[in-house]
Amino acid sequence: MEKPTSPWRRLPRTRGRWAAVVAALAVLVGAGTWSAVADDSVPSVHREDRMLRMNGVSVDTSYFTTGGSQRRPAVVIGHGFGGSKNDVRAQAEKLAADGYAVMTWSARGFGRTSGEITLNAPDGEVKDVSGLIDWLAGRPEVELDAKGDPRVGVTGASYGGAVSLLAAGYDKRVDAIAPMITYWNLADALFPDGVFKKLWAGIFVTTGGGCQKFEKQLCDMYEQVAVSGTPDAAARELLTERSPVAVADRIDVPALIVQGQSDSLFPLGQADAMAKAISENGAPVAVDWISGGHDGGDMEGDRVENRIGAWFDQYLKDDKGADTGPAFRVTRTGGIDSTDGAALKRGADGDTYPGLVGGGEQIALGERRTQTFRNPAGANPPSVSALPGIGGGLSQLSSLGVGLSLDFPGQYARFDSAPLDKSLRVTGSPTVRVNVKADRGDAVLFGKVYDVSPDGKQQVLPSQLVAPYRIAPEEQGKPVELTLPAIDHEVDSGHRLRLVLSATDLGYASPAEPATYTVSLDGPLTVPTAPAVSTAAATLPWWTWGLPAAAVAIAAVLLLTARRRTATPAPDPALEGVPLLITDLSKKYAKSSDRYAVRDLGFQVEKGQVLGLLGPNGAGKTTTLRMLMGLITPDAGEIRVFGHAIRPGAPVLSRVGSFVEGAGFLPHLSGRANLELYWQATGRPAEDSHIDDALEIAGLGDALAHAVRTYSQGMRQRLAIAQAMLGMPDLLILDEPTNGLDPPQIREMRDVMIRYAAGGRTVIVSSHLLSEVEQSCTHLVVMDRGRLVQAGPVAEITGSGDMLLVTTADEVTEPLVDKVAALPGIGSAARVDDGHGLLVRLDGATAAQLVADLVRLDVPVTGVGPHRRLEDAFLTLISGGSA
Repeated sequence: MEKPTSPWRRLPRTRGRWAAVVAALAVLVGAGTWSAVADDSVPSVHREDRMLRMNGVSVDTSYFTTGGSQRRPAVVIGHGFGGSKNDVRAQAEKLAADGYAVMTWSARGFGRTSGEITLNAPDGEVKDVSGLIDWLAGRPEVELDAKGDPRVGVTGASYGGAVSLLAAGYDKRVDAIAPMITYWNLADALFPDGVFKKLWAGIFVTTGGGCQKFEKQLCDMYEQVAVSGTPDAAARELLTERSPVAVADRIDVPALIVQGQSDSLFPLGQADAMAKAISENGAPVAVDWISGGHDGGDMEGDRVENRIGAWFDQYLKDDKGADTGPAFRVTRTGGIDSTDGAALKRGADGDTYPGLVGGGEQIALGERRTQTFRNPAGANPPSVSALPGIGGGLSQLSSLGVGLSLDFPGQYARFDSAPLDKSLRVTGSPTVRVNVKADRGDAVLFGKVYDVSPDGKQQVLPSQLVAPYRIAPEEQGKPVELTLPAIDHEVDSGHRLRLVLSATDLGYASPAEPATYTVSLDGPLTVPTAPAVSTAAATLPWWTWGLPAAAVAIAAVLLLTARRRTATPAPDPALEGVPLLITDLSKKYAKSSDRYAVRDLGFQVEKGQVLGLLGPNGAGKTTTLRMLMGLITPDAGEIRVFGHAIRPGAPVLSRVGSFVEGAGFLPHLSGRANLELYWQATGRPAEDSHIDDALEIAGLGDALAHAVRTYSQGMRQRLAIAQAMLGMPDLLILDEPTNGLDPPQIREMRDVMIRYAAGGRTVIVSSHLLSEVEQSCTHLVVMDRGRLVQAGPVAEITGSGDMLLVTTADEVTEPLVDKVAALPGIGSAARVDDGHGLLVRLDGATAAQLVADLVRLDVPVTGVGPHRRLEDAFLTLISGGSA
């Protein structure tokens, strides 16, 4: 299941740029249409769209192959909840190009598929998958294991991941699976330990289009639980019987299980349960904990899809040389700030999956062993941990050593450890034994473990995760073991661990009646460390050794394939002072007559501007820059730099400096020697190089005298930027200039660009770091699918102000808007367009103070997060993500 805007529906394509659409034919094939797409380097991929009638519903499908009669394995790909088959098209195209017959479909109630949502009922969505496999068995190009039995794998994320598991349990023709960020038992996910996960459940129903889109018994169940706040046995049974756990003993095929660390909907415990069950059935299993999840963060799309491809290569194609990766892998983050949340991610792996309790280390907790606290009337105000819908803001920040969490005085018990005498890597679920008493009925508690700084002023909740517990009267007064959220987090030496047991949490339903709870410890905190899991050493990227060789090869190709130059238009004196003017620029993909990498692009850049070039993968940014540099020739339109038309080798290019796709250096020479050699090759006087200015900007210090082969990635990046600045060109073009730089260097690079332009020069920067673009650039050009979407000053495109977006379950009234606007430290408040939220400008208040005030005002908050102005504007302009 997905949030309204699923992170998996925002994954960039992992293939190279498409080079051609060879044909777009509307051909009736039963109820289908056929089209073909091609790439310079991969076989042409054909897509056939058709409506299949099965099991009483019309199912919207797409079928992808490279054509031909050679038999090949098949893959079926499911989409996330609230999405459609279109969300997985890029992955399908890639797998088809890699030699698979690929089927995608829209599940019941989504896209153009008819029928009610039955939440993967055996006679509903699961039976539909078997119908798709029946159809594949009749295709002449699909490899068969037996008559009617195609060689087939199933994959998908979230809702689609669950159906891959269920298909393997109900249909023995499935040969391999790769479920991603999904559930093993939906009842445990939405009703953990009998506590209702109300915010996620509400988001889930809303994403499905409302209760009326679901099968009636599911709608009735949800409304009953939502009103009572407590799931009954019938509700648990209904969700359990539609979950993979119902067929746990039948899932015995190779399974690559990908689960998210930033995921309060389907946490790591769901993947742990499925891994154990499938392993017990004797099937090969690999587990991969990615950085992101339903709470947002880095979904590691390229790496994950490549690993899934390798998994199917081994178990569907019988490719024994396929690298399927380790039995266990976890992505770890450390030593970075919010300028680039992905810069220092590194993998750790083990030869076996350690589970969630491996290598336990016992940590004694403080002297206050018995504490009493209250569950307030109405369970308000609640503590705050994860906020569904925040888009990964909190969970990402927690990995960086900051975050937002609230526990209200008098509503929780707290137990601290002594400062750690050495760093501690927690990998798995900590556990603790406690005695709990309530003065009435069940005790409902929420457990979490904080990482507390030495001065006690900062506490971080790893991945913003909390675990709920319902302790019935018969369990009270005697030791019970509490399993805390599964995490992968390093606690530094000198820090403390803090166990908090709270009476409330914003994401869950707590008893409305007031109660008093007494909690005492019955032992230490046991922390899993998974000692056999080792973090990979940092390695230099391929381009540090490959680019010099590639540069030679590219030069040779250019010489052999250079086109006859056309006459260069005369300079335009009226544009002599304009650094860049692009007019009606178009470039088709190679071998294509109708598919464009860039189409009808036009914009102007003035002196002193720092222009950010933004767009998703495939938007045409790099193609545009390469045409600007004269590396490739446009098919139509014109580029003028200071009034001169750009052609390969145009003299005006001497006024342009560039850093595009890295630079090749001679590894045995020093950094300074490489720059001097490069400048000599330009044939320009040595005194014009301004090499000392460029080196001062690069900040390489003593390393300048050392051989480049000893440089780190960041040092090579800085040397390449210094090379681009040699001669202090009037127009400087930088493509992803901050890759490989650490946060201080990123900030320095930001200042360099601003200072460079302040002297009357112009900078064009293409970057995926939206926060850096917002802080560095004066103007923006946003591209999507080769076309200009919008251009103008940053302030006009993004707006300004320190904004937070607050989403709410109920429609916000005008009186409430006025109350929020009048709160201390709030500059303004306004309703969002649909009425279910507020845009709040902070003017002295903090996010934590705002959340506290909102819950005191009884605002039904469903999400609070930074309103990243450029990110929101960018996603809106390119129509990123489905709603």
